[in-house]
Amino acid sequence: MSYFERSQVTSAFAKGAVLFDSSDKYMVHASRREQPGMAEVHTRDADIIYVLDGKATFVTGGEAVDSKTVAADEIRGKEIRGGDTRLIAKGDVIVVPAGTPHWFKEVTAPFLYYVVKAR
Repeated sequence: MSYFERSQVTSAFAKGAVLFDSSDKYMVHASRREQPGMAEVHTRDADIIYVLDGKATFVTGGEAVDSKTVAADEIRGKEIRGGDTRLIAKGDVIVVPAGTPHWFKEVTAPFLYYVVKAR
């Protein structure tokens, strides 16, 4: 059992941090974006995302451009070619299956979202 009191959670979202890491099963992230990111592909982990604040243009599917392996089971690219583009905002939930390219193409800062990475 793990418990994170409000002050810990608030602090984690202020900087973007991993709240819990049981890498062999799942991780819980208090994520924060101030700007767009790179295209990502997690070959073993699904991302379950719940948006807490802000808006983002989020792209899923397609192909990661200029992709490189940056760690075990983790690929990053410059952007995504093709794929589905949608605006996500506070209250939205999106599930990104393992192996699916995804990209925060544009964000309104701060963009806060809770992620469970399930293996």
